[in-house]
Amino acid sequence: MAQSATEKPALSGTAPVAAIRNYPNGNPDLQYNPVGVRNTDSALPLHPGKAVVHDYACDGPAPGDLAFRWIFGSSVAATNRDPRVQVVQYNEDSFILRQNVCVHWEAPFTYLLFGNKGALLIDSGATADARHYPLRETVDAIITRWGQARGRSKVPLTIALTSGEDIAQNQGLVQFAGRPDTTIVPAPVEVMKRFYGLGGSWPSGTGRIDLGDRVIAVIPTPGTHRDGVSFYDPYCDFLFTGDLLFPGKINISNDRDYVASLERLQAFAARSPVKWVMGGHIEMMFVPGKYYRRFVNYKPYERVLEMSPALIDEAVVHAREVQGKDMMLIRPDFVLFNGVSPDQRTRVWPQGVPNITPPFHF
Repeated sequence: MAQSATEKPALSGTAPVAAIRNYPNGNPDLQYNPVGVRNTDSALPLHPGKAVVHDYACDGPAPGDLAFRWIFGSSVAATNRDPRVQVVQYNEDSFILRQNVCVHWEAPFTYLLFGNKGALLIDSGATADARHYPLRETVDAIITRWGQARGRSKVPLTIALTSGEDIAQNQGLVQFAGRPDTTIVPAPVEVMKRFYGLGGSWPSGTGRIDLGDRVIAVIPTPGTHRDGVSFYDPYCDFLFTGDLLFPGKINISNDRDYVASLERLQAFAARSPVKWVMGGHIEMMFVPGKYYRRFVNYKPYERVLEMSPALIDEAVVHAREVQGKDMMLIRPDFVLFNGVSPDQRTRVWPQGVPNITPPFHF
């Protein structure tokens, strides 16, 4: 009896071709955001024929992953083999970048956010030389890959600083000079205010940067710098605070402005959900109140970057405590320096902060 040429999938070890098609990013025949799925592109076409439009309207913060360890330098900087820029994709439209600790001891963080009409780079790191700190090359690569996945040949980029005065966050800006489709927020204070539409309402007003259905709020927060601003992302519910509030040594330049800025953030967080406060650096250890000294390029026991929004309330209380006084004040997650050197030390350990000896790093 002649054997049938018809393949029987139930009996065959080889499935029909149609059944083994693989869509690594989801099935393009489905909707991008089907019912019940929020905050994520559940299916991106492998070869998008037109620009993919993402729905940034969401109930609650967009999911993302911070469960990783940051590069922390080496005891001998010349032997370090970590990438010059560490890139972590928090979610499909949000990236966190860190400068190598051995390239610059402050190891600042920068943030790259995407919307339907463009991208925003918050801060630019502490090193101008692209050979040592290839920020533009890294950002360009991320934008290119993101644009290919979204079917976009051009992605306009806006670069904004939490402070144009902060040399640990403004040095990489020169790498973007002359870059096409790029807007750099001007550094002079008065020009910067007008750019954000805050010329007549600084510091009480709020500006905005529209990335296309993802509108970033710009909150004036002078205190560590005259031109300080913070940014709020309603998609991830992140509050980007630069040098104003971060897990490290906070050097207050104007204590009255500093208290007022923290109170402004406190009021903002009361009416807008904040998942994490994301600062510009990490200087604290995971041991409460202990921190790394300046110029250290090996930090294996760092505290995590993200800070609870409850720490805004704590910062307000203790900023008021140091106002009008030349002193340093140690808290578990940050240290305030008002009118004293950032190298100031104290023999008096504050009450309520566990005094734990940190491990020695060999």
